[in-house]
Amino acid sequence: MHEFGPRTLDFNRRIALMAIINRTPDSFYDGGRTFALEAAVDAALQAADDGADWVDIGGAPFAPGPAIPAGEEADRIVPVIEAVRAASDVVISADTFLPEVAEKAIRAGANVVNDTTGLRNRDLAAVIAETGVHVVITHSLAEPRTVLGRPTYTDVVTEVADFLVRQVELAVALGIREDRIIVDPGHDLNKNTLHSLEITRRFSEIAQLGYPALAAVSNKDFIGETLDLPKSARVDGSIAAAVMCALGGARILRMHNVTAARSAITMLEAAMGWREPVYLKHNMGESNQP
Repeated sequence: MHEFGPRTLDFNRRIALMAIINRTPDSFYDGGRTFALEAAVDAALQAADDGADWVDIGGAPFAPGPAIPAGEEADRIVPVIEAVRAASDVVISADTFLPEVAEKAIRAGANVVNDTTGLRNRDLAAVIAETGVHVVITHSLAEPRTVLGRPTYTDVVTEVADFLVRQVELAVALGIREDRIIVDPGHDLNKNTLHSLEITRRFSEIAQLGYPALAAVSNKDFIGETLDLPKSARVDGSIAAAVMCALGGARILRMHNVTAARSAITMLEAAMGWREPVYLKHNMGESNQP
């Protein structure tokens, strides 16, 4: 059982749905649709109403570009976190790798720090350890907002898993509780399409590390390149990839399209025997109604 403020998630019998709220003008998916404060808050609360267990609120993309100053990033996400926390008990993560931003986000009500750098910053680790929140440790090779040409791996899954094990050990050594750690192999983060497909196929090797595993596959480039589809048409491919990861042990799915993802997760949980169908009618009586 993992406690996230007022909400508890049992990853032995639950797949959590994490919705994505980007308060950035250059979001790779929505191009700034939720950059305005009211739009971001409304989107987060709507996601919770639509079945998201969790909202991930970010103010600085991982993609190449100029660095976002800590003060500006905090100004983007902290008011959203405050407003969402005041209205909902949904799990909130701050998608940041800056300790100053994380500290303000936690004070505003965030339960989790989602760190795409894999906890490379010891000052960030100190904030997490002191506050006792959860942390997502994500694999990536390069610094955020920088270009890394032609990333290469001998065995991408083994190397990603080894990195995550090392960073988990570092996190524990720096005072972060082991039961507060979540791991993410980082689909597409300094990886090409073949790498991301391999991680999807072998996700069980990430889950077997023994920590709740997050799969962030939604609408990413590996789906677009595989299907030859623009971002706006990748929902079906995203659901397929997410389901594959869940069957491999992913227990948190980070998705843009909440309604479709909620249906897929509910179906998975029912098939796994973790929840009952909403109703039973088909072939349940003496005659089957058309």
